[in-house]
Amino acid sequence: MGNFSSHPCNSSFGSYPRLRKQFGKLGRMIGNHPRLKESSRFLFIPGPDDAGPSTVLPRCGLPNSLTEELRDVIPNAIFSSNPCRVKFYNQEIVFFRKNLLYQMRRSCLIPPSAEETDDPFQHLVYTITHQSHLCPLPLMVQPIIWNYDHSLRLYPTPHTIVLGDTSEQKVCKFGGTTCFNPGSFSTDSTFVAYRPSTQEVELSGL
Repeated sequence: MGNFSSHPCNSSFGSYPRLRKQFGKLGRMIGNHPRLKESSRFLFIPGPDDAGPSTVLPRCGLPNSLTEELRDVIPNAIFSSNPCRVKFYNQEIVFFRKNLLYQMRRSCLIPPSAEETDDPFQHLVYTITHQSHLCPLPLMVQPIIWNYDHSLRLYPTPHTIVLGDTSEQKVCKFGGTTCFNPGSFSTDSTFVAYRPSTQEVELSGL
């Protein structure tokens, strides 16, 4: 999950050719390992500051002009929208890359009750699960393409929700749903190993 550049890809971003070359370099690195290339699927989900027409949700996948070199080497690479859903046998896994915890806390009028838990991430999971929506924020805070709002809905509730956030990595299980934040690999070298067959989450880091 993005961002795939350390600088926002806005109108002042002048390194698109370099970013394209870096994607190509990644493709060649993967291509040097035939077993990994043939037996794996690579899913790329754009982040809030990645290249795209706007910051509204849902975000479309990364443009072909940036990923063409990687696609030539890794044909089974998937450049999906944000959010995206993956079907693993009878399980549904939802991926969403957004700094949602910060935005939710910033837009909160009444502090969450600490009776059940004082963990902000757990409050976030409870909120989006109860609201059955990945981003229950006012449209003035986070614009949404109304015709595609259904892609953000969480009804029926998926088996797993992956919330890619810049906050520290966390795991929360609520109502039969496993939700976790893998952390930020570029910031603190954290990542998650997830086993869908058992819904086991292993928080990891370098």
